[in-house]
Amino acid sequence: MDRKRIIKKHNPKINQVESLSPLSLGNSNFGFSVDFTGLQSFPQLYETPLGTQSNWGWHYSKGKGLFGEQDIEYQLYEHNGRHVPYPMKPGNKEEAYHWLRQNPHRIQLGQVSFQFIDGNGQQVNTSDITEINQEQDLWSGIITSTYKVNGQEVMVKTVCDPKSDTLGIKIVSPLLEEGRIKIIQSFPCPDVHHNSWAEATDLTWENQDRHQTEVINDNEQHVLLKREMDDDYYYVQWEKGDAAFTSIGIHQYQLTPPQTNEYSFTITYSPVKEITVHTLEEIFQTSRQFWQDFWQSGAFVSFEGSKDKRADELERRVIMSQYLTRIHSSGEIPPQETGLMYNSWFGKAHLEMHWWHAAHFPLWGRAELLNRGLQWYNDILPLAKDLAKSQGYEGVRWPKMVGVDGKQSPSPVAPGLIWQQPHPIMLAELLYRDNESLAVLEQYKEIVFESADFMADLVVWEEESKAFVLAPPLIPAQECHRMEDSKNPPYEIEYWKYGLDTAVKWAERLEVEPDKNWIDVANSLKRPRVADNVYLAHENCEDTFTEKNHDHPSMVAAFGILSGSLIDKEIMRNTLQKVKDDWQWDTAWGWDFPMCAMTAARLGETEQAVDFLLMDRVKNTYLPNGHNYQRKGLTAYLPGNGGLLIAIAMMIAGWDGSGSEKYPGFPKDNWVIDAEGFQQYI
Repeated sequence: MDRKRIIKKHNPKINQVESLSPLSLGNSNFGFSVDFTGLQSFPQLYETPLGTQSNWGWHYSKGKGLFGEQDIEYQLYEHNGRHVPYPMKPGNKEEAYHWLRQNPHRIQLGQVSFQFIDGNGQQVNTSDITEINQEQDLWSGIITSTYKVNGQEVMVKTVCDPKSDTLGIKIVSPLLEEGRIKIIQSFPCPDVHHNSWAEATDLTWENQDRHQTEVINDNEQHVLLKREMDDDYYYVQWEKGDAAFTSIGIHQYQLTPPQTNEYSFTITYSPVKEITVHTLEEIFQTSRQFWQDFWQSGAFVSFEGSKDKRADELERRVIMSQYLTRIHSSGEIPPQETGLMYNSWFGKAHLEMHWWHAAHFPLWGRAELLNRGLQWYNDILPLAKDLAKSQGYEGVRWPKMVGVDGKQSPSPVAPGLIWQQPHPIMLAELLYRDNESLAVLEQYKEIVFESADFMADLVVWEEESKAFVLAPPLIPAQECHRMEDSKNPPYEIEYWKYGLDTAVKWAERLEVEPDKNWIDVANSLKRPRVADNVYLAHENCEDTFTEKNHDHPSMVAAFGILSGSLIDKEIMRNTLQKVKDDWQWDTAWGWDFPMCAMTAARLGETEQAVDFLLMDRVKNTYLPNGHNYQRKGLTAYLPGNGGLLIAIAMMIAGWDGSGSEKYPGFPKDNWVIDAEGFQQYI
């Protein structure tokens, strides 16, 4: 396959203000999104915030130790005869509750803008900028933006260094010779809006006394700034050449380029003062090599020649999703749902989403990109062990909503979720399946075994059915259920079976004795409840398809994402059809569509699998920049992109037991598929 030609065919091309679709650059540790000018000049025109974020840039409002877990109230929920504490509601400790929920939060490192000046010395209006033509070259990672300001041409090339958190910008325009282009660096306040219920998407420009910006060094070639906010700080270094750099206000600086028709500069964001400087040409070359290496390695698929009219759009989504997850979802800590675009839920990761962000990497022959983030679980293992112990359980309990510190966030939902618990087991297993390395087993055995210990301890023996059940309190993946009511949801109970069976396999591979509890529980789990020949959301949910037919139809994941060892295939076929017909699809989320596609594929319903992948619903929208749109305030949703790539890999390479059929998840009619390098799914 001519990968280069196919990839470049889908380069994002922008010829107007796309308020939902700023293009983004990054290296998995640092991300920068741009408007049509190639910088962040007109953020007011964009509904999607123009972000500058990193995995290291976090802030604790008023200092790290302002509040701790001991300062909030816990609600007690009965589980198997004892009371277990969960931080679900603020109670009488509202300030501490919200502070712990909002802190630490990921910070916007700065906003870099062009300022265009007209012939009268006034700042131009956006109406004076015409003939917008912007293209992101996926093969090189370089964004080229051209436009006219008062009829004068401007060309900007923007690039991110794959090896450092550095931006490179090259400008060519006769406006430079006239001194009519300036560059502005502005620093917002790191605090989040207190009344933001979850997202804190907007930059905060008030409270200028809550942070400090200090010029550490200013010489002929570069400027070094130090940013301080409470206990946190970082550095910003400009390689400015002959340009003049001046302060024009509190936390705002201006770069005035020399009067030539071409000018270049770099800007680096760093948690440490010692910054290695690369030239712009070095960054351009490194970016070209980095992205060529990325695209030429791993799996690839083309749908060219297909008769299905949706094939080209599916190919575009697949290519853009690879680019975006490489930037936003392959860092050294699990990503937030919006990646490095802007803050959602205060920039914190949702660990039940980590699987959706990153499980595709080993399936696409890029296991090392999953390995980077999975190692973080070893780092937070002691905290997860403390969390389990505080509730009276063995092993480790992985938090749901979590910042870089690894601590559980109080929330009306998050502490009650359990489906993130087996994720590290499956992610580690996918890594192992990539090359069956003993090193992987040794690296992640504690994560696998401790996760299984908690899972075996959480279940309750039900004498009536002579089986173990997942009993309240819990909230299933479909979050609209009450903690006190939810029992034996199909996805979770099947995932418990998979996780415990896999832990046993790991023990056998390592030639150690598997825990007897893992085996006993795995072999005696109660099958999920069936009513009217379909699976219910959970055992107590009689109104699954009348009152609770919204949010995630996660019961179908038990035979799709998972192999369904507790599932009746024909009942699941009925369930999937019921979901397709009766679900309130406008309430579903971006990963629900690939989830249903995986179930359809495993059932042999290949036409239906493709229909789910490309269902015409708002939350299955893929914008010009490739991001999966959900709703206002959540205009980028990486779990949707990652989920698409997981489903595609499964539908192409098959799954355990799918046989030798080529591309078993796709219809044989109307689809022409050329694929290479995929790993088989579980």
